[in-house]
Amino acid sequence: MNTQTGTYKSILDDNVSSCTKKLSVMKYMLLSVLFFLSLSVYAQYGITDEINVGCTSIKNQANTGTCWSFATCSFLESELMRIGKGNYDLSEMYVVRNIYKDKARNYVLRQGKANFSQGSLSHDFINTVMRHGIVPEDIYSGKIPGVEAHDHSELSAVLKGYVDALIGRKKLSDKWDEGFEAILDVYLGEVQENFSVDGVQYHPKAFAMSLGLNPTDYVNITSFTHHPFYTSFILEIPDNFSNGSFINVPLNELETIVDNALKSGYSVAWDGDVSEKGFSAKNGLAILPIDPKSEKLFKSIVKEQNVTAENRQENFESYVTTDDHLMHIVGIARDKEGNKYYKVKNSWGEISDLNGFLYMSAAYFRMKTISITLHKDGIPEHIVKQMSMLN
Repeated sequence: MNTQTGTYKSILDDNVSSCTKKLSVMKYMLLSVLFFLSLSVYAQYGITDEINVGCTSIKNQANTGTCWSFATCSFLESELMRIGKGNYDLSEMYVVRNIYKDKARNYVLRQGKANFSQGSLSHDFINTVMRHGIVPEDIYSGKIPGVEAHDHSELSAVLKGYVDALIGRKKLSDKWDEGFEAILDVYLGEVQENFSVDGVQYHPKAFAMSLGLNPTDYVNITSFTHHPFYTSFILEIPDNFSNGSFINVPLNELETIVDNALKSGYSVAWDGDVSEKGFSAKNGLAILPIDPKSEKLFKSIVKEQNVTAENRQENFESYVTTDDHLMHIVGIARDKEGNKYYKVKNSWGEISDLNGFLYMSAAYFRMKTISITLHKDGIPEHIVKQMSMLN
């Protein structure tokens, strides 16, 4: 406990002793909690929401590298809310399971010269839903009986060992994919190919079609200077195992696109770097301070870096900015000084005073965004006109 905190607690103790001796321990604890909440970062920053796009409840990816699935699943659940389909809880792990299979085939056919890990990207989720379908969470949770939280640490090691052993044999049997599927069954549970929702029978593809989402409506956008603007290119990051294409736009327009989408009722799937000292899920903030070692960090508003296309590109090419994490942008907020933040839904459970959400400053977004995925109708018309691939 620091000196300042100790002083505050001493004052509380004195007041309780002299004025309210009959308070129960429970009441005393409640007073303490309320007191310390008053010292929270939000009291200091004065952050107020301006725009909120509807989203589903916070989930927890737990000990897995499947943030991409949780972020994109949440994004599509918001899309279903936006188009009037209601509140769905879709299975993240059904998609994860199918992408493990797709990655295995890609890895084996490329004789191990490809990425095989837990990571992936938003377009992989969307494409997999349309190719393999999807199911509700209560039909397939990806957790076997007795397991409370997701944990893919052993599963990923077993799967990697399996595909590497296959490559080492130099000759594949026609049974290898059945063996791979059996491993998934053991760790994630078997899949129901036929199930009922509200009295209607579905298989995963039919259920996906019933949702009314069109995969061609969703676009991936990024902003880097090593490719021409308003062209598409395959983004050179390890988790882009499927070689997905991204539309390249100037940095200011990347931010404009997100602002326009949120103001128009569209949420945004975000991929970026969360390794900076200014990123704190515990404090519910992602900021880019000029001095990341400042004692004021997360205690009061601090000056942030000026982000340009040049220093952003330098950070990317020097691996300072890497493809770490995917989340779901669902709103815009401002602090008491008028600085803009994006309200972001994370997938690490209900942590911080925000119960799993966090506020990302505009500076952090500009520097640390790798890419975004959104409905094409969320892009301003004057920017769409520059994108020949969308016309």
